[in-house]
Amino acid sequence: MKITQRQKIINYIRKHGSITSLDACRDLGIMQFATRIKELKDEGYEFKTEWESSKNRYGERVDFKRFYLADMIADNMNHIPQI
Repeated sequence: MKITQRQKIINYIRKHGSITSLDACRDLGIMQFATRIKELKDEGYEFKTEWESSKNRYGERVDFKRFYLADMIADNMNHIPQI
């Protein structure tokens, strides 16, 4: 059975903790990352995102989102006392 691009994204996040569009392109060969994220959301996956900045090869600032699975964040918050 061939693994789908959507499943590759989920597996990547579960292994590495998060993913960006550059990660998806470079590591998974996924060019339509935003489309795959929308499809995953339509399937019921919930993501938390953070904006990040970096410099491209020309020294220009670029902004991009890092995606986390919401359930993984919730699972990792159990050590924080609830008030």
